[in-house]
Amino acid sequence: MSEGGSMSRILVIDDDEIMNGMTVQLLSEAGYEAEGADDGESGLILLASKSFDLVVTDIVMPEKEGIETIIAIRSKSKVLPIIAISGGGKISPEQYLRMAQHFGADYTFEKPFDRSHFLAAVRECLS
Repeated sequence: MSEGGSMSRILVIDDDEIMNGMTVQLLSEAGYEAEGADDGESGLILLASKSFDLVVTDIVMPEKEGIETIIAIRSKSKVLPIIAISGGGKISPEQYLRMAQHFGADYTFEKPFDRSHFLAAVRECLS
């Protein structure tokens, strides 16, 4: 399914194990090579050791939350696409996602997200 045999690699950062697994599975079924990390800290370690074409990150997480993670990614790369997802927390998901966009997320989705809209954004980010 991938052009020229190179599969796009996507890092999914989400502390919600079920959501993380579902997102990785969704992306794998769509023909991407997806890998999960359970918080921003381990996500950034993976990013430092491997190359990824896209990062999907949750916002509300322990250790290093999504906004910090986005800032850390943006300090190293202005071009790596980032999709932020949030189910909310202390404030509404919209507020978190607005902040995520402000700090450099390319797309934002509220959980639970529409699979086809999400995959369309993934394709857009990777095109």
